[in-house]
Amino acid sequence: MTDRTWGWLAALIDVVLIVVFALIGRSSHGEANSVGALWTTAYPFLAGWAIAYVTSGAWARPLRTWPTGVVAWILTVFVGMAIRVATGQGVVDGNPLPISFVIVATIVLGVFLLGWRAVARVVIRSVARRRRADAPALGDATAGDPAADPSSSPGVTPGT
Repeated sequence: MTDRTWGWLAALIDVVLIVVFALIGRSSHGEANSVGALWTTAYPFLAGWAIAYVTSGAWARPLRTWPTGVVAWILTVFVGMAIRVATGQGVVDGNPLPISFVIVATIVLGVFLLGWRAVARVVIRSVARRRRADAPALGDATAGDPAADPSSSPGVTPGT
């Protein structure tokens, strides 16, 4: 995959995970999950993520944990919380920013935005390592030689 493809894919994964975060939060509090209600909960965090995506140059290195993932995580939480406070969302008993929500949002968004990048990097490295191990050595004179390995000849089924 090209860097450009990874950039779009990373953006899509991040946005989906932020929406999933909002969906989980709304569901855990027994709130309606209509499109409008979900948007109201998700947009502050999506705004923070968009700022992070642009400021970190995430499209150029979408799978990097640092700075891409960390900047996306921190700004998603920080800007999301700031917008929630400014718009009066999530006020509990007069508290515009319950510490429990800050902690949960920070942990969950960290796991989401950093976690998938870590898994993707491990998988990509593993696949690349396997491909290098399976590729013939440059100096291997018998690589691809039908006489040395008849199974590589066209029309020959291995094991026959």
